Formats: sequence, structure tokens, C-alpha cells
Amino acid sequence: MEKVASFTVDHRKIRPWVYISRIDGDITTYDIRMRKPNTGRLLDNITIHSIEHLFATMARSSELKDDVIYFGPMGCQTGFYLLMRNADNKKVVDLIKNIFKEIAVYDGEMPGASEVECGNFRNLRVEEANREAEDYCEKIKDLTENDLEYEK
Repeated sequence: MEKVASFTVDHRKIRPWVYISRIDGDITTYDIRMRKPNTGRLLDNITIHSIEHLFATMARSSELKDDVIYFGPMGCQTGFYLLMRNADNKKVVDLIKNIFKEIAVYDGEMPGASEVECGNFRNLRVEEANREAEDYCEKIKDLTENDLEYEK
């Protein structure tokens, strides 16, 4: 079997940050890493699910909404992937930072929190997303579009 591109990155060097994971034609995959891999401190399922609902809704309501392809969690529970079409890295970095700032202070109803809209609607809590987003905002406050490469 061929080796998956993300398995070629040295996960011992990854820290909470945002990285460009891959570029496929006009689609850029951003690795939104919220936890240092393999340290035992993972994102719990309620937090992952809650951030997923809020971030996906906010991104698809943003000025870049037509270029958002996907936002979802990593199986390793350390972050998320954001797939964008025709990515302008500065705009995407600003989008990520702004959405996490919005999530940190969000106090409205959880989007998609009904049995009709979600397969596990009871597993959502705005407060968990607030707490995690506030922490992540501090970690990426100095992030710019020039800082998106994995460390070698």
C-alpha cells in the first residue's frame, strides 16, 4: 500500500497550531491542531462535536462560504481538518482565528442540536466549545499566513 501523506509528517514535532496538510489542485487541507499529538491530552468527544457544529456553521456563513468544502475532526482527537477551495492563506488564517474568537464567546443555541439535524444531538455543549476555543485562540494569536508549514 502507498503511505498516506499525513503519515509522513513527524508527529513528535507538531504542536497546537495551523498547518497546510496538503494541496490537491485547487483544494487546500488545513490541519487545525489543537493538541500536541501523543501526549495523552486529547479532545473529548463532546468538545469535538460541539466545535464541529459551531465552526462548520460559522465557516459556511462567512464571506468564504462558497469555498468551504469540509470541516471535521481528526480521528486522533487532536484537532480538525478544514478543506478549502481556491484558498487565499491570509483570508483562511483570518477566518480560522476569527471563528475561534467567535466560538470562545458564543452564547446562543447550538446549531443543528436536534434529533432531526444530528445523529448524536445530546452530545453537544456550547460551554465546552467556549472553553476550548478560548484556549486555542491564545495558542494561535501570533499565527500568520507565513507560518503554515510543518516544522522539519
